[in-house]
Amino acid sequence: MKIQHIETSRRDVELSRPYTIATRTITAVELMFLRVVTDDGRVGLGSASPAENVTGESAAACWQALEEGQLDWLLGRDPRHLGALCRQAKRSLRSTPAARAAVDMALYDLFAQIVGVPLVDILGRCHDALPTSITLGIQSSEDALAETEEYLGRGFRCLKVKVGLDLEADIERLSKLREFVGPDVLIRVDANQGYDAADTRRFYDCTSSLALELIEQPLPAKAVAAMRTLPQNLRQVIAADESLISEEDAAGLVQAPAACGIFNIKLMKCGGISSALGISQIAEAAGVELMWGCNDESAISIAAALHAAYACPTTRFIDLDGSFDLARDPAQGGFILEQGTLRIPDAPGLGIHTFELPQP
Repeated sequence: MKIQHIETSRRDVELSRPYTIATRTITAVELMFLRVVTDDGRVGLGSASPAENVTGESAAACWQALEEGQLDWLLGRDPRHLGALCRQAKRSLRSTPAARAAVDMALYDLFAQIVGVPLVDILGRCHDALPTSITLGIQSSEDALAETEEYLGRGFRCLKVKVGLDLEADIERLSKLREFVGPDVLIRVDANQGYDAADTRRFYDCTSSLALELIEQPLPAKAVAAMRTLPQNLRQVIAADESLISEEDAAGLVQAPAACGIFNIKLMKCGGISSALGISQIAEAAGVELMWGCNDESAISIAAALHAAYACPTTRFIDLDGSFDLARDPAQGGFILEQGTLRIPDAPGLGIHTFELPQP
């Protein structure tokens, strides 16, 4: 069995609902897609959604790493040699983690198809179903409540609220939101580096009665030393996102005193399933819980993250709503959404059953 053919493509995909975070407003995303085809007709799928503001990888650099001829080192290789191929992908695509993630997940998809089971069972299933959060952008309290009512009507029971532009407005909006949804809906927040240490302390103190699950990346990515100065009970509910890109970052964050109690793993940051599992092992050894997040992404890469997440014993939080934002996703399948909870279908590989690129 050999890899015979590789196809790559790119598309600009509009979002169904633009949203605002602490650093910018997002209306569309450029996605890259990968098909790795074997001589017996199997197809492994991958997708990339680079985040230049986090990793420095531009969409142009990601595409250059994937376009025709750049992945010819895979041709003629046996996809059953998964470990060796993923290591070579890491060496060859070191500076383009989203491109590497696309290659990595396509190889895992192929391998699990060959074995004939869902990828999560190759990796070692620990979870069957967890609720995913769905994201509310920075907006007025009135708009946030209206959007929340829609999401509750669709079955979601876990909200992630973007904050970080105006501390006092953030606190007011969250107070109204908790009053609106009652005690049974989970709420977590993401500041996208919008606060400093003093703001973070005030935010934590002023929202202590709101039963927030976690505070994602309140401080700038490089402010790890400042994160360590925060009280231990506050650090325990901080999820490192922009501060956590690589396994080396993970090892640094857990050095005493640990800068956070939660790691937010994103395949597009770290370079795919292989590196994500490396980060998860560091987290497990250090007693750090795992959150699995995403950019605006296709169901292909959302499914890859979900398979990896459900294979890690310390996974506690799922934030894999990125494909819900797309006006049109060329991929279908990979996961089953029921009342805000994500399950993995009983299908080999990543479980993507339809892949049809829209016309450019």
